[in-house]
Amino acid sequence: MSEEILIVDDNADIRNIINDLILDAGYKTRLAANYNQALGEIDKKLPDVAILDVKLDKGDNDGIELLSHIKSKNKDIPVIIISGHANIEMAVKSLQHGAFEFIEKPFDQDRLINFVKRAVENFNLKKQNKEYESKLFSSYELVGNSKNIINILDQINKISVTESRVFINGPSGSGKELIARKIHKFSKRSKQSFVVLNGALLDSNKYELELFGEEKDNGSISYGALEKANRGTLLIDQVSEIPLDIQSKILRVLIDQKFKRINGSNDVSVDVRLICSSSRDLKKEIEIGNFREDLFHRINVFEITIDPLSQRISDIPLLIKYFSKKISENYKIKELEIDDNNSYILNHNWHGNVRELRNLIERIAILQPDSKDKISTIIKESLKNTNYDEQIAENSLSVPLKEAREKFEKEYLTVQLKKFNGNISKTANFVGMERSALHRKLKGLGIKEFN
Repeated sequence: MSEEILIVDDNADIRNIINDLILDAGYKTRLAANYNQALGEIDKKLPDVAILDVKLDKGDNDGIELLSHIKSKNKDIPVIIISGHANIEMAVKSLQHGAFEFIEKPFDQDRLINFVKRAVENFNLKKQNKEYESKLFSSYELVGNSKNIINILDQINKISVTESRVFINGPSGSGKELIARKIHKFSKRSKQSFVVLNGALLDSNKYELELFGEEKDNGSISYGALEKANRGTLLIDQVSEIPLDIQSKILRVLIDQKFKRINGSNDVSVDVRLICSSSRDLKKEIEIGNFREDLFHRINVFEITIDPLSQRISDIPLLIKYFSKKISENYKIKELEIDDNNSYILNHNWHGNVRELRNLIERIAILQPDSKDKISTIIKESLKNTNYDEQIAENSLSVPLKEAREKFEKEYLTVQLKKFNGNISKTANFVGMERSALHRKLKGLGIKEFN
């Protein structure tokens, strides 16, 4: 076995007993006798599982502090807390801070090993799932025949071979990270790291740490995203959420091509291609004082804008076929037969964009319906928007029949035009009208034609 267990206890006898048990079970071990040693071991290399005594040499809650430190680095690492001064309050506190298990001293040896085995299984399962999701994400293609997607694919081909910084703008779930990954994949940096830093998910006090890293008092180094992405690509997702003071430090890095780690005295030089993305309008953020204009011009050397799915309905049938095939292969089931002309799908607002559509198809795959009617029911239940339906009903019932008919025709024909990417001939053929008659109808309803 290659899994490594970190054992932290200030009692040498207990530390050695646990060490012998873990080694006999076939795992590797690392040992620490006090708080600072444990901190050094954690920062040097994260273990697969940690066994921590609550009370060490620094204070009564050393183990809880170390637990929080591990979780701040990787929340998936299982931590088993042990204590000779156990009480319910301490056990609850440990579990609230993310402990995998809590065990009292003196402990049953078989019980401890059972906890360790379960912890290793838990960690490996999460690790495999992340690797699977990463491979799956990387294998996805940017699918669509709308002008927006065709234009983006052309842009990716042109800018991938350059070193230009790129800013990707688009709503949440539309595929911004996928675009960034494709740029990296086709670039000269493709064999190096692709690192993602999500500005919206970071603790406000940890931006600097996550970006620049830290030099510890004990000599160990915690590397930030800039160094992790050295010679590769760094995607700062939701860059609009990064505080102004950190924005100024990012700007300085882009100008000087170097930075200092927290508590560091020496400059660190890195070679990183920066891609940024946001679901906010950065120009508006600049106007209200939330984003630095000089940083915007530095990161926005080349801009890519991806439209919301509701504005590229013609992509939906292709996406349905693509995800149906991909997800069916992943679940090793017969390919799903989903009606891409389903009215619920075409008329849905898709606030979650492509991610919402993919999740819908994955939900169908998990439920494995055995008929088209059952698939249609799942789609209807999943996309049902009561407020939207009630609003339509209320609006329709409060106007004369002629006006209600015109509203329906306008909504219907607008959806069909988008579905066929503005192609009048295809739209006319689908709705059963002559091309000239459709032109007149669109003009009469005030629907602007587009090419």
